[in-house]
Amino acid sequence: MYTASVSCRIVVALLALVAALALTGVDALSRALAEDPVAALSLIRPKPVKDAPEFQVRTPDDRTIRLADLRGKVVFLNFWATWCDPCREEMPGMERLHQAYKDRGLVVLAISLDAQGASVVKPFAKKFGITFPIGLDPKMAVRESYGVWAVPSTFLIDKNGKRALFANGARAWDSKAAHAVIESLLK
Repeated sequence: MYTASVSCRIVVALLALVAALALTGVDALSRALAEDPVAALSLIRPKPVKDAPEFQVRTPDDRTIRLADLRGKVVFLNFWATWCDPCREEMPGMERLHQAYKDRGLVVLAISLDAQGASVVKPFAKKFGITFPIGLDPKMAVRESYGVWAVPSTFLIDKNGKRALFANGARAWDSKAAHAVIESLLK
């Protein structure tokens, strides 16, 4: 039988060992996430990789955007709605991402699922200073072709028109990890 002081020392040593292992695990996890920006953003790689479904949408200023016209560029396709709080939270980061890469081949395209269309999207875009293209999908046909069941949802489409990555839910799109993901797709 151990004395109280020996038992106490064993418990302290075990706690120190557990703490050291936990910190090492946290450090290893942090390093792994820093090295893998896809994991850091919790992005999903579709398997098998498929072509992004073609679509065309009207913009709030009554122009037409066709996915086919964006071939050769990386397309950041985001499904959102003006009433969606997480969508509102990620929009400023999307705008900063757009500003950083628009001249290097990234197209940020946000597809609004608002049934009211341009009447609610135009004031929203003005209020939030959105300069990237916005498409309107009030009948949710594009949403359906992409299988979107929640907003925000984002598809990263590579230069060849393939759905490379997917995110369901808001992300920090102007983070270091997001920049690393975009850089890798632009290569």
